[in-house]
Amino acid sequence: NGHGKEALKLFRQMQVKGVVPDKFTFISILDQCAVLSALAEGKENHATVMSNGFESDIIVGTALVSMYGK
Repeated sequence: NGHGKEALKLFRQMQVKGVVPDKFTFISILDQCAVLSALAEGKENHATVMSNGFESDIIVGTALVSMYGK
């Protein structure tokens, strides 16, 4: 939708303010990392996915596979 960079910026601001993301937030952010080819940021978000306990969620896992595949 053309707002990927803005979405990543807002996600970083959420993290700074201590907002705990849910799985839907991670799915969206990982998708934007894939669209923007932002692998370094995607890897950071992958670590955040794991630290928040979403690594076993199938839909989040699919978003991760998609991100790394692009």
